[in-house]
Amino acid sequence: MTAIIAFWIIVAALVIQGAFLVLKTRKPDPLTPWLLIAAGALLLATTVARSVAISFVAITGVYESLIVLAGIASFALAAYRLRKGADASRAFLFGGTFIAFLFMALSSSPLAPSGIKPPVPALRSAWLVLHVACTFIGEALFACGFVAALLQLFSRDGERRASFDRLTYTLVAIGYPLFTAGALVFGAIWAEAAWGRWWSWDPKETWALVTWLAYTAYLHLRLIKRRQSPWLPLLVVAGFLLALFTFLGVNFLLPGLHSYA
Repeated sequence: MTAIIAFWIIVAALVIQGAFLVLKTRKPDPLTPWLLIAAGALLLATTVARSVAISFVAITGVYESLIVLAGIASFALAAYRLRKGADASRAFLFGGTFIAFLFMALSSSPLAPSGIKPPVPALRSAWLVLHVACTFIGEALFACGFVAALLQLFSRDGERRASFDRLTYTLVAIGYPLFTAGALVFGAIWAEAAWGRWWSWDPKETWALVTWLAYTAYLHLRLIKRRQSPWLPLLVVAGFLLALFTFLGVNFLLPGLHSYA
């Protein structure tokens, strides 16, 4: 029930943001940051309730994963809006909220059964919790970075493009170490504990590595080489699409050791 309420709160936030976007008013939207915080809190409550029901942290299923991603994205967007105030980009907030809406819509689809089931023994590990939690926080920030990168690509105003460039870089720079720690470091430690080897070239491991390389290339060019190419945000767009494929596509198209996740 809490997840359903959160879904409709996100829909309400999306409608309000859309109205402010269309009206092009300079007046800041006073309501949606609090709606996003409320939605994030309800999704967190959903995760806690499901965790109590299975006596483990509920982040091992597709439904639970989508709930967590939507909740983190909601909190991140609210934090951005409250920090930037009237200077916050309405287009970015609308796009980010739409991503959270898509996560929630997918959680209601047949792809994500919502039944509460205890995880298999291999998943009952503290390393698994660190692996998944850090990965999802990083991916939620990558989702917001994806929106900022698209806006950067399609913005014709130099000042706005520079603003979106800074936002894209900030989101990726924060998400990257979390994704690295979760997907690669904690993931390898958990794999060794669960399967007896650090790396097995399982499809999900392989595509997670490809995703990491895409973001590594972006940060290398943006930070080390200090490139300002108008096409650089394409690496962030590609990285998020790779992350989505790693999260959803691999589960259903490329069976492997992670097929139960």
